[in-house]
Amino acid sequence: MNEFGYSGILKRRVLVVDDEEINRDMLGNILKDQYEVDFAENGKQAHEMLHARMTRYSLVLLDLLMPEMDGFELLGLIRTEEVTSNIPVIVMTSEKPAEVRSIKQGADDFITKPYDMPEVILARCERIIQLYEDKSIIRSAEKDELTDLYTREFFHEYIRQIDRNCSDLSMDAIVLNIEHFHMLNEMFGRQMGDNVLRKVAGMLSDMLADGVGIGCRPDSDYFYYYIEHRDSYDEVFATLSKELSGISKIPGVRIRLGVYQNVDKDISIEDRFDHAKYACDRIRGDYNRQIFFYNREENEKDLYHEQLINDIDAAIANKDLVVFYQPKYGIQCDEPELRSAEALIRWRHPKYGMISPGDFIPLFESNGLIQKLDHFVWEEAALQIRKWKDEFGCTIPVSVNVSRVDIYDSELENRLLKILKDNSLDAKDLMLEITESAYADDARGLTAVVESLQGRGFKIEMDDFGSGYSSLNMLTEIPIDVLKMDMKFIRNMNKDAKSHKLVELVIEIADYLGVPVVAEGVEDKNQVDQLKDMGCELIQGYYFSKPVPPEEFDKFIRAEIEKGKNTK
Repeated sequence: MNEFGYSGILKRRVLVVDDEEINRDMLGNILKDQYEVDFAENGKQAHEMLHARMTRYSLVLLDLLMPEMDGFELLGLIRTEEVTSNIPVIVMTSEKPAEVRSIKQGADDFITKPYDMPEVILARCERIIQLYEDKSIIRSAEKDELTDLYTREFFHEYIRQIDRNCSDLSMDAIVLNIEHFHMLNEMFGRQMGDNVLRKVAGMLSDMLADGVGIGCRPDSDYFYYYIEHRDSYDEVFATLSKELSGISKIPGVRIRLGVYQNVDKDISIEDRFDHAKYACDRIRGDYNRQIFFYNREENEKDLYHEQLINDIDAAIANKDLVVFYQPKYGIQCDEPELRSAEALIRWRHPKYGMISPGDFIPLFESNGLIQKLDHFVWEEAALQIRKWKDEFGCTIPVSVNVSRVDIYDSELENRLLKILKDNSLDAKDLMLEITESAYADDARGLTAVVESLQGRGFKIEMDDFGSGYSSLNMLTEIPIDVLKMDMKFIRNMNKDAKSHKLVELVIEIADYLGVPVVAEGVEDKNQVDQLKDMGCELIQGYYFSKPVPPEEFDKFIRAEIEKGKNTK
Protein backbone atom coordinates (compact mmCIF):
# COMPACT_ATOMS: atom_id res chain seq x y z
CA MET A 1 0.00 0.00 0.00
CA ASN A 2 1.59 3.29 -1.03
CA GLU A 3 1.20 6.68 0.60
CA PHE A 4 -1.88 7.44 -1.50
CA GLY A 5 -3.78 4.38 -0.28
CA TYR A 6 -3.50 2.23 -3.42
CA SER A 7 -2.46 -1.42 -3.32
CA GLY A 8 0.54 -2.38 -5.44
CA ILE A 9 -1.39 -5.36 -6.80
CA LEU A 10 -4.14 -3.29 -8.43
CA LYS A 11 -2.81 -1.09 -11.24
CA ARG A 12 -4.90 1.70 -12.72
CA ARG A 13 -4.88 2.07 -16.51
CA VAL A 14 -3.45 5.30 -17.97
CA LEU A 15 -3.66 6.53 -21.57
CA VAL A 16 -0.73 8.58 -22.87
CA VAL A 17 -1.67 10.63 -25.95
CA ASP A 18 1.34 12.12 -27.81
CA ASP A 19 2.43 12.10 -31.44
CA GLU A 20 6.13 12.04 -30.48
CA GLU A 21 7.40 8.49 -29.88
CA ILE A 22 10.23 9.65 -27.64
CA ASN A 23 7.76 11.41 -25.36
CA ARG A 24 5.56 8.30 -25.20
CA ASP A 25 8.57 6.16 -24.30
CA MET A 26 9.74 8.55 -21.60
CA LEU A 27 6.32 8.71 -19.95
CA GLY A 28 5.89 4.94 -20.29
CA ASN A 29 9.14 4.31 -18.44
CA ILE A 30 8.12 6.72 -15.66
CA LEU A 31 4.62 5.22 -15.23
CA LYS A 32 5.02 1.51 -16.02
CA ASP A 33 5.92 0.31 -12.51
CA GLN A 34 2.79 1.83 -11.03
CA TYR A 35 0.26 1.79 -13.90
CA GLU A 36 -0.91 -0.17 -16.89
CA VAL A 37 0.00 2.23 -19.73
CA ASP A 38 -1.64 2.46 -23.19
CA PHE A 39 -0.52 4.81 -25.94
CA ALA A 40 -2.21 6.82 -28.69
CA GLU A 41 -0.43 8.79 -31.42
CA ASN A 42 -3.16 11.38 -31.99
CA GLY A 43 -6.52 12.60 -30.68
CA LYS A 44 -8.61 10.50 -33.04
CA GLN A 45 -6.95 7.26 -32.03
CA ALA A 46 -7.23 8.24 -28.37
CA HIS A 47 -10.94 8.99 -28.78
CA GLU A 48 -11.54 5.51 -30.18
CA MET A 49 -9.58 3.88 -27.36
CA LEU A 50 -11.51 5.83 -24.73
CA HIS A 51 -14.73 4.41 -26.13
CA ALA A 52 -13.54 0.82 -26.32
CA ARG A 53 -16.07 -1.41 -24.48
CA MET A 54 -13.69 -3.35 -22.23
CA THR A 55 -11.33 -0.51 -21.33
CA ARG A 56 -11.67 1.77 -18.32
CA TYR A 57 -9.06 4.51 -17.95
CA SER A 58 -8.24 6.18 -14.66
CA LEU A 59 -6.24 9.03 -16.25
CA VAL A 60 -5.39 10.62 -19.63
CA LEU A 61 -2.02 12.32 -20.18
CA LEU A 62 -2.66 14.58 -23.16
CA ASP A 63 -0.32 16.41 -25.50
CA LEU A 64 -1.94 19.44 -27.12
CA LEU A 65 -0.18 19.73 -30.48
CA MET A 66 -0.98 16.66 -32.59
CA PRO A 67 -2.15 15.87 -36.14
CA GLU A 68 -5.67 14.71 -37.16
CA MET A 69 -7.25 15.79 -33.84
CA ASP A 70 -5.33 18.02 -31.47
CA GLY A 71 -5.44 17.92 -27.70
CA PHE A 72 -7.86 20.82 -27.32
CA GLU A 73 -10.48 19.13 -29.51
CA LEU A 74 -10.06 15.80 -27.72
CA LEU A 75 -10.27 17.52 -24.33
CA GLY A 76 -13.55 19.11 -25.38
CA LEU A 77 -14.97 15.72 -26.39
CA ILE A 78 -13.80 14.06 -23.18
CA ARG A 79 -15.56 16.66 -21.09
CA THR A 80 -18.86 16.67 -23.05
CA GLU A 81 -19.37 12.96 -23.66
CA GLU A 82 -21.02 11.03 -20.84
CA VAL A 83 -18.81 7.95 -21.06
CA THR A 84 -15.59 10.00 -20.61
CA SER A 85 -16.72 13.03 -18.60
CA ASN A 86 -15.49 11.57 -15.31
CA ILE A 87 -11.96 10.69 -16.53
CA PRO A 88 -9.31 13.13 -15.24
CA VAL A 89 -6.98 14.75 -17.80
CA ILE A 90 -3.46 16.07 -17.28
CA VAL A 91 -2.22 18.24 -20.13
CA MET A 92 1.44 18.05 -21.24
CA THR A 93 2.79 21.31 -22.66
CA SER A 94 5.66 23.74 -22.57
CA GLU A 95 3.55 26.78 -23.45
CA LYS A 96 2.21 28.90 -20.62
CA PRO A 97 -0.83 30.29 -22.56
CA ALA A 98 -1.82 26.73 -23.46
CA GLU A 99 -1.82 25.83 -19.77
CA VAL A 100 -4.40 28.49 -19.00
CA ARG A 101 -6.60 27.58 -21.96
CA SER A 102 -6.51 23.87 -21.16
CA ILE A 103 -7.44 24.44 -17.53
CA LYS A 104 -10.41 26.56 -18.64
CA GLN A 105 -11.52 23.77 -21.00
CA GLY A 106 -11.60 21.23 -18.18
CA ALA A 107 -8.07 19.90 -17.73
CA ASP A 108 -7.35 18.91 -14.14
CA ASP A 109 -3.62 19.63 -14.09
CA PHE A 110 -0.63 20.09 -16.38
CA ILE A 111 2.90 18.73 -16.66
CA THR A 112 5.58 20.93 -18.10
CA LYS A 113 7.84 19.58 -20.80
CA PRO A 114 10.59 18.36 -20.82
CA TYR A 115 9.95 15.47 -18.37
CA ASP A 116 12.96 16.00 -16.13
CA MET A 117 11.31 15.27 -12.73
CA PRO A 118 9.74 11.77 -12.79
CA GLU A 119 8.80 11.88 -9.11
CA VAL A 120 6.73 15.04 -9.67
CA ILE A 121 4.92 13.43 -12.61
CA LEU A 122 4.09 10.32 -10.53
CA ALA A 123 2.96 12.40 -7.61
CA ARG A 124 0.65 14.49 -9.77
CA CYS A 125 -0.81 11.44 -11.51
CA GLU A 126 -1.48 9.66 -8.23
CA ARG A 127 -3.00 12.73 -6.62
CA ILE A 128 -5.38 13.46 -9.52
CA ILE A 129 -6.50 9.81 -9.71
CA GLN A 130 -7.11 9.73 -5.98
CA LEU A 131 -9.13 12.95 -6.05
CA TYR A 132 -11.31 11.69 -8.90
CA GLU A 133 -11.90 8.32 -7.28
CA ASP A 134 -12.80 9.98 -3.99
CA LYS A 135 -15.13 12.30 -5.89
CA SER A 136 -16.73 9.34 -7.65
CA ILE A 137 -17.31 7.53 -4.35
CA ILE A 138 -18.84 10.65 -2.86
CA ARG A 139 -21.03 11.14 -5.94
CA SER A 140 -22.36 7.59 -5.74
CA ALA A 141 -23.08 7.95 -2.02
CA GLU A 142 -24.47 11.46 -2.40
CA LYS A 143 -27.34 10.79 -4.79
CA ASP A 144 -30.11 8.23 -5.05
CA GLU A 145 -29.35 6.58 -8.36
CA LEU A 146 -33.01 6.20 -9.33
CA THR A 147 -34.32 9.73 -8.67
CA ASP A 148 -31.08 11.77 -8.53
CA LEU A 149 -32.20 13.13 -5.15
CA TYR A 150 -29.78 13.32 -2.25
CA THR A 151 -29.33 10.43 0.13
CA ARG A 152 -30.22 11.07 3.77
CA GLU A 153 -26.70 11.82 5.07
CA PHE A 154 -25.88 14.36 2.36
CA PHE A 155 -29.40 15.80 2.58
CA HIS A 156 -28.84 16.58 6.24
CA GLU A 157 -25.41 18.09 5.57
CA TYR A 158 -26.74 20.42 2.88
CA ILE A 159 -29.60 21.46 5.17
CA ARG A 160 -27.02 22.46 7.76
CA GLN A 161 -25.31 24.56 5.10
CA ILE A 162 -28.64 26.19 4.14
CA ASP A 163 -29.32 26.99 7.79
CA ARG A 164 -25.87 28.54 8.18
CA ASN A 165 -25.91 30.54 4.96
CA CYS A 166 -29.61 31.50 4.96
CA SER A 167 -30.25 31.84 8.68
CA ASP A 168 -32.97 34.49 8.22
CA LEU A 169 -34.87 32.46 5.63
CA SER A 170 -38.07 30.75 6.75
CA MET A 171 -38.07 27.09 5.67
CA ASP A 172 -40.64 24.29 5.40
CA ALA A 173 -40.07 20.57 5.83
CA ILE A 174 -42.20 18.45 3.50
CA VAL A 175 -42.75 14.71 3.49
CA LEU A 176 -44.51 13.16 0.50
CA ASN A 177 -45.65 9.56 0.37
CA ILE A 178 -47.13 7.51 -2.45
CA GLU A 179 -49.74 5.50 -0.57
CA HIS A 180 -50.11 1.83 -1.59
CA PHE A 181 -47.09 2.20 -3.85
CA HIS A 182 -46.41 -1.53 -3.54
CA MET A 183 -49.55 -2.16 -5.60
CA LEU A 184 -47.88 -0.54 -8.60
CA ASN A 185 -44.94 -2.92 -8.38
CA GLU A 186 -47.15 -5.94 -7.80
CA MET A 187 -49.61 -5.22 -10.61
CA PHE A 188 -47.42 -3.60 -13.28
CA GLY A 189 -43.87 -4.57 -12.35
CA ARG A 190 -40.93 -2.78 -10.77
CA GLN A 191 -40.17 -0.82 -13.92
CA MET A 192 -43.53 0.93 -13.67
CA GLY A 193 -42.88 1.69 -10.00
CA ASP A 194 -39.45 3.10 -10.81
CA ASN A 195 -40.91 5.28 -13.55
CA VAL A 196 -43.46 6.70 -11.11
CA LEU A 197 -40.76 7.45 -8.54
CA ARG A 198 -38.61 9.22 -11.13
CA LYS A 199 -41.60 11.17 -12.43
CA VAL A 200 -42.74 12.31 -8.99
CA ALA A 201 -39.21 13.27 -7.94
CA GLY A 202 -38.61 15.23 -11.12
CA MET A 203 -41.94 17.05 -11.04
CA LEU A 204 -41.70 17.91 -7.37
CA SER A 205 -38.14 19.18 -7.76
CA ASP A 206 -39.19 21.36 -10.71
CA MET A 207 -42.24 22.77 -8.93
CA LEU A 208 -40.31 23.60 -5.76
CA ALA A 209 -37.27 25.06 -7.53
CA ASP A 210 -38.39 28.70 -7.32
CA GLY A 211 -36.48 29.41 -4.13
CA VAL A 212 -33.94 27.73 -1.89
CA GLY A 213 -34.62 24.01 -1.65
CA ILE A 214 -33.22 20.49 -1.58
CA GLY A 215 -34.75 17.01 -1.92
CA CYS A 216 -34.11 13.50 -0.62
CA ARG A 217 -35.58 9.99 -1.01
CA PRO A 218 -34.90 8.29 2.34
CA ASP A 219 -37.17 5.29 1.75
CA SER A 220 -38.73 3.54 -1.23
CA ASP A 221 -41.94 5.58 -1.51
CA TYR A 222 -41.17 8.60 0.67
CA PHE A 223 -39.72 11.94 -0.46
CA TYR A 224 -38.34 14.64 1.84
CA TYR A 225 -37.96 18.28 0.78
CA TYR A 226 -36.53 21.24 2.64
CA ILE A 227 -37.67 24.38 0.85
CA GLU A 228 -38.22 28.06 1.25
CA HIS A 229 -41.55 28.69 2.99
CA ARG A 230 -44.75 28.99 0.99
CA ASP A 231 -48.26 29.55 2.29
CA SER A 232 -50.04 26.98 0.12
CA TYR A 233 -49.18 23.61 -1.37
CA ASP A 234 -52.55 23.09 -3.05
CA GLU A 235 -51.24 23.74 -6.56
CA VAL A 236 -48.26 21.45 -6.05
CA PHE A 237 -50.48 18.69 -4.74
CA ALA A 238 -53.10 19.07 -7.48
CA THR A 239 -50.48 18.87 -10.24
CA LEU A 240 -48.78 15.84 -8.73
CA SER A 241 -52.08 14.03 -8.14
CA LYS A 242 -53.22 14.66 -11.68
CA GLU A 243 -49.94 13.37 -13.05
CA LEU A 244 -50.00 10.27 -10.84
CA SER A 245 -53.59 9.45 -11.77
CA GLY A 246 -52.53 9.64 -15.42
CA ILE A 247 -49.73 7.12 -14.85
CA SER A 248 -51.50 4.76 -12.45
CA LYS A 249 -55.07 3.61 -12.91
CA ILE A 250 -55.20 2.06 -9.41
CA PRO A 251 -57.62 4.16 -7.27
CA GLY A 252 -55.90 3.35 -3.98
CA VAL A 253 -52.54 4.70 -5.13
CA ARG A 254 -52.47 8.36 -4.16
CA ILE A 255 -50.16 11.06 -2.85
CA ARG A 256 -50.13 12.35 0.73
CA LEU A 257 -48.30 15.50 1.83
CA GLY A 258 -47.22 16.29 5.37
CA VAL A 259 -45.94 19.82 5.90
CA TYR A 260 -44.11 21.35 8.85
CA GLN A 261 -44.17 25.06 8.04
CA ASN A 262 -41.68 27.62 9.35
CA VAL A 263 -39.54 24.97 10.97
CA ASP A 264 -37.91 25.56 14.32
CA LYS A 265 -34.23 25.57 13.42
CA ASP A 266 -33.26 25.04 17.05
CA ILE A 267 -34.48 21.45 16.90
CA SER A 268 -32.64 18.69 15.07
CA ILE A 269 -33.13 18.02 11.37
CA GLU A 270 -34.42 14.55 12.26
CA ASP A 271 -37.08 16.08 14.50
CA ARG A 272 -38.19 18.54 11.81
CA PHE A 273 -38.85 15.74 9.36
CA ASP A 274 -40.33 13.53 12.08
CA HIS A 275 -42.92 16.30 12.52
CA ALA A 276 -43.60 16.46 8.77
CA LYS A 277 -43.79 12.66 8.54
CA TYR A 278 -46.16 12.56 11.50
CA ALA A 279 -48.41 14.98 9.59
CA CYS A 280 -48.12 12.84 6.45
CA ASP A 281 -48.87 9.57 8.26
CA ARG A 282 -51.70 11.18 10.25
CA ILE A 283 -53.89 11.08 7.10
CA ARG A 284 -52.97 7.58 5.97
CA GLY A 285 -56.16 6.04 4.60
CA ASP A 286 -58.12 9.30 5.04
CA TYR A 287 -59.44 10.06 1.57
CA ASN A 288 -61.01 13.33 2.70
CA ARG A 289 -57.63 14.88 3.48
CA GLN A 290 -54.47 14.55 1.46
CA ILE A 291 -52.45 17.49 2.79
CA PHE A 292 -51.92 17.81 6.52
CA PHE A 293 -49.99 20.51 8.35
CA TYR A 294 -48.07 19.69 11.49
CA ASN A 295 -49.61 21.13 14.61
CA ARG A 296 -47.58 20.96 17.80
CA GLU A 297 -50.60 20.73 20.09
CA GLU A 298 -52.17 17.88 18.13
CA ASN A 299 -48.85 16.09 17.94
CA GLU A 300 -48.32 16.35 21.68
CA LYS A 301 -51.87 15.12 22.28
CA ASP A 302 -51.30 12.12 20.01
CA LEU A 303 -48.00 11.33 21.69
CA TYR A 304 -49.73 11.59 25.06
CA HIS A 305 -52.45 9.18 23.94
CA GLU A 306 -49.88 6.82 22.47
CA GLN A 307 -48.06 6.85 25.81
CA LEU A 308 -51.27 5.98 27.66
CA ILE A 309 -51.99 3.13 25.25
CA ASN A 310 -48.49 1.74 25.74
CA ASP A 311 -48.74 2.08 29.53
CA ILE A 312 -52.07 0.38 30.16
CA ASP A 313 -50.67 -3.10 30.87
CA ALA A 314 -48.04 -1.72 33.25
CA ALA A 315 -50.71 0.42 34.94
CA ILE A 316 -52.83 -2.66 35.63
CA ALA A 317 -49.87 -4.74 36.80
CA ASN A 318 -48.47 -1.99 39.06
CA LYS A 319 -51.89 -0.91 40.38
CA ASP A 320 -51.41 2.61 39.01
CA LEU A 321 -55.05 2.25 38.02
CA VAL A 322 -57.18 2.70 41.13
CA VAL A 323 -60.90 2.11 41.60
CA PHE A 324 -62.72 4.91 43.42
CA TYR A 325 -66.26 4.60 44.77
CA GLN A 326 -69.10 7.14 44.84
CA PRO A 327 -71.96 6.44 47.25
CA LYS A 328 -75.61 6.25 46.22
CA TYR A 329 -78.16 7.27 48.82
CA GLY A 330 -81.83 6.44 49.14
CA ILE A 331 -83.82 9.59 49.89
CA GLN A 332 -87.42 8.34 50.24
CA CYS A 333 -86.99 8.13 54.02
CA ASP A 334 -86.55 10.51 56.93
CA GLU A 335 -82.79 10.55 56.59
CA PRO A 336 -80.74 9.56 53.50
CA GLU A 337 -79.52 5.96 53.65
CA LEU A 338 -76.43 4.46 51.98
CA ARG A 339 -77.68 1.88 49.49
CA SER A 340 -74.84 1.14 47.09
CA ALA A 341 -71.86 2.62 45.23
CA GLU A 342 -70.56 3.11 41.72
CA ALA A 343 -67.03 1.99 40.81
CA LEU A 344 -65.10 4.66 38.89
CA ILE A 345 -61.61 4.22 37.53
CA ARG A 346 -58.76 6.64 38.23
CA TRP A 347 -55.16 6.60 36.96
CA ARG A 348 -52.21 7.66 39.09
CA HIS A 349 -49.66 7.79 36.31
CA PRO A 350 -45.98 7.78 37.34
CA LYS A 351 -45.19 10.48 34.75
CA TYR A 352 -48.40 12.53 34.41
CA GLY A 353 -49.82 12.25 37.91
CA MET A 354 -53.58 11.82 38.37
CA ILE A 355 -55.15 11.50 34.92
CA SER A 356 -58.80 12.37 34.33
CA PRO A 357 -60.96 9.47 33.08
CA GLY A 358 -62.08 11.85 30.33
CA ASP A 359 -58.55 11.58 28.91
CA PHE A 360 -58.23 7.82 28.72
CA ILE A 361 -61.69 6.22 28.74
CA PRO A 362 -62.82 7.63 25.33
CA LEU A 363 -59.37 6.74 23.97
CA PHE A 364 -59.64 3.13 25.10
CA GLU A 365 -63.25 2.89 23.95
CA SER A 366 -62.14 3.85 20.44
CA ASN A 367 -59.46 1.15 20.20
CA GLY A 368 -61.00 -1.71 22.18
CA LEU A 369 -58.67 -1.45 25.19
CA ILE A 370 -61.63 -0.43 27.35
CA GLN A 371 -62.25 -4.14 27.89
CA LYS A 372 -58.99 -4.42 29.85
CA LEU A 373 -60.10 -1.55 32.07
CA ASP A 374 -63.53 -3.06 32.61
CA HIS A 375 -62.16 -6.44 33.62
CA PHE A 376 -59.77 -4.77 36.04
CA VAL A 377 -62.59 -2.73 37.59
CA TRP A 378 -64.87 -5.77 37.93
CA GLU A 379 -62.21 -7.74 39.76
CA GLU A 380 -61.20 -4.85 42.02
CA ALA A 381 -64.84 -4.03 42.85
CA ALA A 382 -65.58 -7.66 43.72
CA LEU A 383 -62.54 -7.80 46.01
CA GLN A 384 -63.70 -4.60 47.70
CA ILE A 385 -67.28 -5.83 48.20
CA ARG A 386 -65.85 -8.97 49.80
CA LYS A 387 -63.57 -6.88 52.01
CA TRP A 388 -66.44 -4.70 53.22
CA LYS A 389 -68.50 -7.80 53.96
CA ASP A 390 -65.70 -9.30 56.03
CA GLU A 391 -64.83 -6.06 57.83
CA PHE A 392 -68.26 -4.55 58.48
CA GLY A 393 -70.57 -7.53 58.18
CA CYS A 394 -72.75 -5.82 55.58
CA THR A 395 -73.09 -5.81 51.80
CA ILE A 396 -72.55 -2.66 49.73
CA PRO A 397 -73.56 -3.50 46.17
CA VAL A 398 -71.34 -1.87 43.56
CA SER A 399 -72.29 -0.83 40.02
CA VAL A 400 -69.66 -1.48 37.35
CA ASN A 401 -69.64 -0.42 33.72
CA VAL A 402 -70.12 -2.96 30.93
CA SER A 403 -68.85 -1.43 27.68
CA ARG A 404 -70.19 -2.24 24.23
CA VAL A 405 -67.20 -4.44 23.47
CA ASP A 406 -67.91 -6.47 26.64
CA ILE A 407 -71.59 -6.97 25.87
CA TYR A 408 -70.87 -8.87 22.68
CA ASP A 409 -68.06 -10.90 24.18
CA SER A 410 -69.11 -14.55 24.26
CA GLU A 411 -67.17 -15.01 27.53
CA LEU A 412 -68.86 -12.12 29.37
CA GLU A 413 -71.19 -14.22 31.47
CA ASN A 414 -68.56 -16.84 32.36
CA ARG A 415 -66.08 -14.14 33.34
CA LEU A 416 -68.56 -12.39 35.64
CA LEU A 417 -69.66 -15.66 37.26
CA LYS A 418 -66.04 -16.63 37.89
CA ILE A 419 -65.37 -13.28 39.58
CA LEU A 420 -68.39 -13.82 41.83
CA LYS A 421 -67.30 -17.36 42.65
CA ASP A 422 -63.70 -16.33 43.43
CA ASN A 423 -65.00 -13.78 45.96
CA SER A 424 -67.99 -15.75 47.30
CA LEU A 425 -70.46 -13.09 46.16
CA ASP A 426 -74.03 -13.15 44.85
CA ALA A 427 -75.00 -11.76 41.46
CA LYS A 428 -77.03 -8.99 43.12
CA ASP A 429 -73.82 -7.68 44.74
CA LEU A 430 -72.32 -6.64 41.39
CA MET A 431 -74.71 -4.46 39.42
CA LEU A 432 -74.06 -3.99 35.71
CA GLU A 433 -74.37 -0.61 33.95
CA ILE A 434 -74.98 -0.49 30.21
CA THR A 435 -75.50 2.53 27.95
CA GLU A 436 -78.08 3.08 25.25
CA SER A 437 -75.33 3.36 22.60
CA ALA A 438 -74.96 -0.41 22.87
CA TYR A 439 -78.67 -0.71 22.07
CA ALA A 440 -78.20 1.44 18.97
CA ASP A 441 -75.50 -0.93 17.73
CA ASP A 442 -77.50 -4.15 18.06
CA ALA A 443 -80.83 -3.95 19.87
CA ARG A 444 -81.69 -7.63 19.48
CA GLY A 445 -78.26 -8.81 20.55
CA LEU A 446 -78.26 -6.54 23.60
CA THR A 447 -81.69 -7.73 24.68
CA ALA A 448 -80.56 -11.36 24.54
CA VAL A 449 -77.45 -10.61 26.62
CA VAL A 450 -79.42 -8.62 29.23
CA GLU A 451 -82.06 -11.33 29.60
CA SER A 452 -79.39 -13.99 30.01
CA LEU A 453 -77.56 -11.96 32.69
CA GLN A 454 -80.80 -11.26 34.54
CA GLY A 455 -81.50 -14.99 34.44
CA ARG A 456 -78.24 -15.42 36.38
CA GLY A 457 -79.41 -12.92 39.01
CA PHE A 458 -77.57 -9.79 37.87
CA LYS A 459 -79.25 -6.39 38.18
CA ILE A 460 -79.02 -4.29 34.98
CA GLU A 461 -78.85 -0.49 35.15
CA MET A 462 -79.39 1.75 32.13
CA ASP A 463 -76.69 4.41 32.46
CA ASP A 464 -76.97 7.99 31.16
CA PHE A 465 -80.64 7.67 30.25
CA GLY A 466 -81.63 10.51 27.92
CA SER A 467 -78.16 11.20 26.54
CA GLY A 468 -79.04 9.77 23.10
CA TYR A 469 -81.96 9.31 20.76
CA SER A 470 -83.02 5.74 21.47
CA SER A 471 -83.72 5.88 25.19
CA LEU A 472 -87.51 5.54 25.13
CA ASN A 473 -87.51 2.82 22.52
CA MET A 474 -84.84 0.98 24.50
CA LEU A 475 -87.06 0.99 27.60
CA THR A 476 -89.82 -0.83 25.71
CA GLU A 477 -87.51 -3.64 24.57
CA ILE A 478 -84.93 -4.24 27.29
CA PRO A 479 -86.01 -5.35 30.77
CA ILE A 480 -83.82 -3.08 32.91
CA ASP A 481 -83.77 -3.05 36.72
CA VAL A 482 -82.57 0.50 37.41
CA LEU A 483 -82.72 3.70 35.37
CA LYS A 484 -79.88 6.22 35.81
CA MET A 485 -80.87 9.71 34.72
CA ASP A 486 -78.17 11.57 32.75
CA MET A 487 -76.68 14.30 34.91
CA LYS A 488 -77.42 17.02 32.36
CA PHE A 489 -81.09 16.71 33.37
CA ILE A 490 -80.17 17.54 36.96
CA ARG A 491 -77.80 20.32 35.91
CA ASN A 492 -80.56 22.04 33.92
CA MET A 493 -83.42 21.17 36.27
CA ASN A 494 -83.88 24.67 37.68
CA LYS A 495 -83.02 26.65 34.57
CA ASP A 496 -86.55 26.70 33.20
CA ALA A 497 -89.95 25.01 33.53
CA LYS A 498 -89.33 22.75 30.52
CA SER A 499 -86.18 21.22 32.02
CA HIS A 500 -87.89 20.75 35.34
CA LYS A 501 -90.79 18.98 33.64
CA LEU A 502 -88.40 16.63 31.80
CA VAL A 503 -86.98 15.42 35.12
CA GLU A 504 -90.51 14.78 36.40
CA LEU A 505 -91.31 12.93 33.18
CA VAL A 506 -88.31 10.60 33.48
CA ILE A 507 -89.25 9.75 37.07
CA GLU A 508 -92.85 9.11 36.02
CA ILE A 509 -91.68 6.76 33.22
CA ALA A 510 -89.54 4.82 35.69
CA ASP A 511 -92.44 4.64 38.14
CA TYR A 512 -94.67 3.30 35.37
CA LEU A 513 -92.07 0.63 34.56
CA GLY A 514 -91.68 -0.19 38.24
CA VAL A 515 -87.96 0.52 38.38
CA PRO A 516 -86.08 2.92 40.65
CA VAL A 517 -84.36 6.07 39.31
CA VAL A 518 -80.82 7.13 40.21
CA ALA A 519 -80.27 10.87 39.78
CA GLU A 520 -76.61 11.56 38.98
CA GLY A 521 -74.75 14.82 39.47
CA VAL A 522 -76.75 16.11 42.45
CA GLU A 523 -74.83 18.96 44.07
CA ASP A 524 -77.08 20.87 46.48
CA LYS A 525 -79.87 20.38 49.01
CA ASN A 526 -82.43 22.18 46.88
CA GLN A 527 -81.98 19.55 44.16
CA VAL A 528 -82.26 16.79 46.76
CA ASP A 529 -85.53 18.17 48.14
CA GLN A 530 -87.07 18.62 44.68
CA LEU A 531 -86.06 15.12 43.54
CA LYS A 532 -87.49 13.64 46.75
CA ASP A 533 -90.79 15.43 46.16
CA MET A 534 -90.87 14.09 42.57
CA GLY A 535 -90.46 10.52 43.86
CA CYS A 536 -86.81 9.89 42.88
CA GLU A 537 -85.49 7.03 45.01
CA LEU A 538 -81.71 7.20 44.72
CA ILE A 539 -79.22 10.05 44.48
CA GLN A 540 -75.56 10.16 43.53
CA GLY A 541 -73.39 13.26 43.39
CA TYR A 542 -71.12 15.74 45.11
CA TYR A 543 -73.86 16.70 47.57
CA PHE A 544 -73.00 13.48 49.39
CA SER A 545 -69.50 12.83 48.14
CA LYS A 546 -67.19 12.92 45.17
CA PRO A 547 -65.72 9.53 44.13
CA VAL A 548 -63.22 8.47 46.81
CA PRO A 549 -60.70 5.64 47.31
CA PRO A 550 -61.90 2.60 49.32
CA GLU A 551 -60.30 3.67 52.58
CA GLU A 552 -62.24 6.94 52.50
CA PHE A 553 -65.46 5.21 51.52
CA ASP A 554 -65.25 3.23 54.77
CA LYS A 555 -66.45 6.29 56.67
CA PHE A 556 -69.85 6.18 54.93
CA ILE A 557 -70.32 2.56 55.98
CA ARG A 558 -69.28 3.33 59.57
CA ALA A 559 -71.67 6.28 59.67
CA GLU A 560 -74.50 4.05 58.48
CA ILE A 561 -73.66 1.43 61.11
CA GLU A 562 -73.58 4.07 63.84
CA LYS A 563 -76.89 5.43 62.64
CA GLY A 564 -78.39 1.97 62.94
CA LYS A 565 -77.09 1.57 66.46
CA ASN A 566 -78.52 4.91 67.50
CA THR A 567 -81.98 3.99 66.24
CA LYS A 568 -82.15 0.77 68.25
